[in-house]
Amino acid sequence: MVLHKGEADGGTILVVAVDRKGLGTLYERLPDPAGPRRWVAVRVQDSDSRAAFDDYLSRRVQQDRDVWIVELTVADVERSILNPS
Repeated sequence: MVLHKGEADGGTILVVAVDRKGLGTLYERLPDPAGPRRWVAVRVQDSDSRAAFDDYLSRRVQQDRDVWIVELTVADVERSILNPS
């Protein structure tokens, strides 16, 4: 599901991977000194404070209106996002 539509040609892409418990982990492609950009978990949703995660996403959108935020429900984050091949 697309949570926020950004710039079609140049917006940053953030992926929220939702696990079986309904909790999200936010991934962003960041520069890696050892090579190409890689997906890094930058925020994990806490079951005690779900609103804090949503607030963080809202702040990211306010800081960068071009950002895309996509939510995926996945069984295996490691395989689906971090190592898709």
